[in-house]
Amino acid sequence: MKKVLAIAPYPYLPYYSGGQKFIAQFFMHLGKEIDLTVISATENENSLAKTYKTIPLLKKSFSRYLDRSLIKKITVLIKEQGFDFLIIEHPYLAWLAFAIRKRTGIKVIIHTHNIEYQRFRSTNKWWWPILKYYEKWSFRKADALFFITPEDKNFAITQWKIANEKCIDLPFGIDVENYPADKNSCRELIDGKHAIKPDEKILLFAGALNYKPNLDAVNIILEKLNPLLLLQNTFNYKIIICGKGLPDEMNNLNSYSKKNIIYTGFIADIETYYKGADIFLNPVLTGGGVKTKVVEAIAYGTTVVSTYEGAKGVNNEVCGKQLQISHHLNWNEFASIVFNNINTNEVTPHEFYNFYCWKNIIPRIINSF
Repeated sequence: MKKVLAIAPYPYLPYYSGGQKFIAQFFMHLGKEIDLTVISATENENSLAKTYKTIPLLKKSFSRYLDRSLIKKITVLIKEQGFDFLIIEHPYLAWLAFAIRKRTGIKVIIHTHNIEYQRFRSTNKWWWPILKYYEKWSFRKADALFFITPEDKNFAITQWKIANEKCIDLPFGIDVENYPADKNSCRELIDGKHAIKPDEKILLFAGALNYKPNLDAVNIILEKLNPLLLLQNTFNYKIIICGKGLPDEMNNLNSYSKKNIIYTGFIADIETYYKGADIFLNPVLTGGGVKTKVVEAIAYGTTVVSTYEGAKGVNNEVCGKQLQISHHLNWNEFASIVFNNINTNEVTPHEFYNFYCWKNIIPRIINSF
């Protein structure tokens, strides 16, 4: 059995964001099939890591990204325990991985979640050109790369001339294997919790709201989409917004409570909300990589209405009619798509589950080692 060491540069247990969930579930499923050890931050609740070993070696502060003492510590660990591969989540610690490879000969795999410089450029971070140079350098030096989207993989191959054989598909995975049978009971639970009437449609948005692209999407819902929906007098609905990190000045969206808006804060059982909703709204305009919320909503049987930007990275060919895409900044079209799909009751295709289910993804990854 192959022995793999991974480095996750920030806390991910428990997970609150899509990125954290991706790491947590990837490690959980990978650890079921191989001998896996993960080095990460001390803030993790390591008792949640059921299928692999953990080492809380990284500092709490930002200085963990520059901690040169890690070179010796991890080098010793690799030599003592005989690891075959080193996976790093994101390219941020590529300098560390390559320093360790020089001392041990271990093969280095970078698990990308986005083309990072593009994500930070889209959010107007001044230092994105520096990250672009570093990221390109790290891709070229890595022994292999895992890509979450075909678009990112194609960019690396065509624009940065990364060898095709080094680039491996690793989509955001789901545990759901079939279209859920309990959608009606989930709807009833939500109705009871939030006093929603049976004839009211549920439109859902979920995401970490301390992440600017998600917060921007919420503001679009409040200021662009909801006013258009309110004009339709015969359309009874509630918009439920879930997620932690809403700025204090937005006062839990109390001023919108009479405009069909319900804010829940963080929801631990978000799966219930995905299954109980009629439409998932995804008016996201910025940020890189796949929007994990889109994949999850479709997996739980809910039609997604998204901007083109928000649907990037999703394999549209396996989504059937469950992914509906609006043109850039055309909020009238977005609202019309919501109206046109509110009563369709489409079923997520089997092809979707075949492509995105972890039980199918992990064997492909293991074969690449």
